[in-house]
Amino acid sequence: MKRYEVIVVGGGLAGLRAAIEINRHNVKIAIISKVHPLRSHSIAAQGGINAPLGNHFRGIYDTWEKHAFDTVKGSDYLADQDAVIRMTKDAADRIYELEHWGCPFSRTAEGRIAQRPFGGAGFPRACYASDKTGHALLHTLYQQIIQLKHASEREEMVMYDEWLVTDLVIEEGVCVGVIVMDIISGEIEALQAGAVIFATGGSGRIYGNTTNALINTGLGMAIPYWAGVPLKDMEFIQFHPTTTLGKNILITEGCRGEGGFLLNNKGERFLEKYDDSRKDMEIAPRDIIARNIVREIMAGYGYDDSYVFLDLRHLGREKILQRLPGIRDICMEFIGIDPVDSLIPIKPGQHYTMGGIDCNIECETKIKGLYAAGESACISVHGANRLGGNSLLDTIVFGAIAGGNAAKYVQNSERQKSENRLNDVLKLTKRNIDKIGKSTGAEKPVTIKNELNKIMDAKVGIFRNAPDLRVAVCEIKALQERYRQIKLDYTGSRVNLGLVWALELKGNLDVAEACLMGALAREESRGAHFRTDFPGRDDTNWLKHTLSYFTEEGVRLDYAPVNIGPFVPKKRQY
Repeated sequence: MKRYEVIVVGGGLAGLRAAIEINRHNVKIAIISKVHPLRSHSIAAQGGINAPLGNHFRGIYDTWEKHAFDTVKGSDYLADQDAVIRMTKDAADRIYELEHWGCPFSRTAEGRIAQRPFGGAGFPRACYASDKTGHALLHTLYQQIIQLKHASEREEMVMYDEWLVTDLVIEEGVCVGVIVMDIISGEIEALQAGAVIFATGGSGRIYGNTTNALINTGLGMAIPYWAGVPLKDMEFIQFHPTTTLGKNILITEGCRGEGGFLLNNKGERFLEKYDDSRKDMEIAPRDIIARNIVREIMAGYGYDDSYVFLDLRHLGREKILQRLPGIRDICMEFIGIDPVDSLIPIKPGQHYTMGGIDCNIECETKIKGLYAAGESACISVHGANRLGGNSLLDTIVFGAIAGGNAAKYVQNSERQKSENRLNDVLKLTKRNIDKIGKSTGAEKPVTIKNELNKIMDAKVGIFRNAPDLRVAVCEIKALQERYRQIKLDYTGSRVNLGLVWALELKGNLDVAEACLMGALAREESRGAHFRTDFPGRDDTNWLKHTLSYFTEEGVRLDYAPVNIGPFVPKKRQY
């Protein structure tokens, strides 16, 4: 049985940054990713990564305190303020570290890292690499990983590409390893570990209309959830205001940060109609703009009652080619228009999961030796609504924190004798997978997946209400029962992607149920969670985190206090 001191699950920004930090402590590590790391969804991030550098003001005006306040306000005061302060204090150091590693940030005329405005920020704070920031960051970190891997003669860093983690192994409240499946060969193994970090990304594919990659199924949240770790604040789902009509490909907030306009079917910049977006217009926070786009469409001012336009034409060809080349490529390849001289049809789409694996400011979960970071985690720095540019920062800052803490944990703890427990779970996993392969049921996983997407799109969207949510709960419960009767078309072991998607689907359904139950219980509107039957924020009853626990009978809800710091909750106005 192979043993590693730390196993990192996930090869995106959070996972790679954690691995780099672990390596600094001379700790043996394995990185497990179900896709090649450079295919991780982190690569799709476009517009920028926040840090209070103040480069457009020569470092005079912006500070970590102002960044922290904007983040807490943007979260509708649900973010834990100690975690926000930790993130914003570390932000500048992490950006300069990336710069020194060779990240090709765009530059000002003076040679400083360029920054652009994003919604809810008081300053141009988003550091960017044209509109391919995630691509630049991921390649930078991967280059560091390859350098470290090749520099070691003792295989202190091992990479498992295209392997799927199926189970966590817990012994007496301590995480001792994982069960993994080689997607290519179909072989299933147990890997022993002193600590495990989950950095597996979001759960956007519980929705159909989403900017998320197909790999963002939520299985990485479901595995710790099944093992007893609660999911926190899963009702808070971010809908990005601008995704391409029909395909829901992300159109970065950077377009609006560079001066793009949103137009209704009268050619009006309609955001000035609404009190909460009148001042900042196109750079108001995402939850506000997304709601106002839908309101405009519902009022009959959209095109074909389904979309509005994003206008970049006035920016000019040179600026678009310099700062938004990726958006131009997307528009030309997938829509067949050139934004230099044409309007972009857009509508809101699911984009980010504010909730996730419950962990503290040190990325520790309730299970000893188990850590989480990135979008799969809820620390909580985003609260009820994430500001654009803070997700990439979250991955880098807390990836480093998770890696450092996991390394210190294994160096200061005794090695666990867990072979028997690992072998028991390995046998159980093999039996469960064999049972799926031999099933004679009549349900196709793809049918259940499509029905799940329709339910979430229709009933758990930007505007929510109790009747729809109750119906959705019943429908998800029915899908969970139908899942028991799934049958695979192909039952071979090699490259059985049907089996992979079937395993992922179980996570889809259970994570969706946690989202639904939290949304139904939270009888208020806060950030991205808007209840038409409870349209006001209720700090008296609901200034608290939702904790969802997995049970065989369904979700059990509990609550935890929000860590309030220097920023006293008040009405959120822009």
